[in-house]
Amino acid sequence: MLTQPLAPADFDLIEETLLKYGDDHSVLNLAELDGYFCALVSSPAPVDIAEWFPAIWGGQNPQWESAEEAKQFLELCVRHMNARAAQLATDAKGFRARFDDTEHQGQTLTLAEEWCFGYIRGAAIGNWPELPAEQAALLEKISWCAEQDNFELPADLDVQAHQQRVSEIEPAARALHDYSLAQR
Repeated sequence: MLTQPLAPADFDLIEETLLKYGDDHSVLNLAELDGYFCALVSSPAPVDIAEWFPAIWGGQNPQWESAEEAKQFLELCVRHMNARAAQLATDAKGFRARFDDTEHQGQTLTLAEEWCFGYIRGAAIGNWPELPAEQAALLEKISWCAEQDNFELPADLDVQAHQQRVSEIEPAARALHDYSLAQR
């Protein structure tokens, strides 16, 4: 049960819970949480739940309305993280990050900033060591995007360059996972 992929209703519940208990220091949406979990399952060493769960909330667990609510959210998180770990380990080519889309000047534009921010947050919680140059360059593709503030896209955005950078993120995440898996 803890490896079964989540259904749309499960993702809705996660999103509602993140919004209900989140603040400026928390993971605030599914894209960020997905990136966070992808980095955690790609960490060179396992990360204990006592470290990664409170970090979703900026370091302090929320005051849950009930123990059942906390348990349900935690179980959904574990299932999603386990599903991501299984997919990256067995079907990396099928891996798709939960990026967001937006309309920009009449066309759909993929936004990866929130996912990348979550990934960098997960790498920090995982205490990733200094990486060899090749892997550091891969992580840079993700961290560059995490540093972009695209809440309001500039009118002169080079859409082609933006989409090219976004297209490099999933392969970088796959390669970082493969590297870490080989190091374990």
